Amino acid sequence: MTATGGVRRPGPRPRPGAAAGRVWYAAYASNMSLARLTCYLAGGRLPGGDRDHPGSRDRRPPAADVPLLLPGRLHFALESSVWGGGMGFYDPGDGDGDGDDDGEMPARGYLLTTGQFLDVLAQERRRTPGDGPDPDLRAVLADGRALLGPDRYETVLCVGGLAGRPVLTFTAPWRRAEAPLNAPTAAYLRVLAAGLREAHGWDTARSAAYLSSRPGAAGAWSADGVARVLAVSRPLGE
Repeated sequence: MTATGGVRRPGPRPRPGAAAGRVWYAAYASNMSLARLTCYLAGGRLPGGDRDHPGSRDRRPPAADVPLLLPGRLHFALESSVWGGGMGFYDPGDGDGDGDDDGEMPARGYLLTTGQFLDVLAQERRRTPGDGPDPDLRAVLADGRALLGPDRYETVLCVGGLAGRPVLTFTAPWRRAEAPLNAPTAAYLRVLAAGLREAHGWDTARSAAYLSSRPGAAGAWSADGVARVLAVSRPLGE
């Protein structure tokens, strides 16, 4: 699957009942790569990863996908148990236009069933889909934000609407300024660059400049260093 149409920016948040059926999952970082997302839907493991994913209870591919720009910023923090090094997190900023977390972040909108979104979320929370009750999305649709727990990827955000359906994503509970920043690994950067290429058509130079400038990577990676990593021909995730 390849992204279709021009870049979209989510509009106003739709009414809560719009979550019935399908939602847009605003994927960023490694989940912008369809191969990576497919591990969460169909199950399996990317080359270079160290974890088998059980997959979704509904293993169908996304019904559609579009390139997105979200308000806010990407940063790298903590330590990935799959890739080593920092993981990508999203700070939506405060929207006042004068902070260093304002701006726009490239993402990829996948049209999923509500159940598929919840199963991707479960696996990102290191849970097995179907183990226990699914989270209730009504709070995030009403308020734009819901905390399911204190850990990574347990803060669910509704960042707006697209074609009458909510645009949902998840991140950590902190702001970027409070994050335990950590540089990403070469393997992780390759997956991120694959997603940027698939969704937005970015070339190596643009992806390298962007990724090396994100908090956590800045100072540890130069644009030239990232470009050299991306230029190495290896299977995705190796």
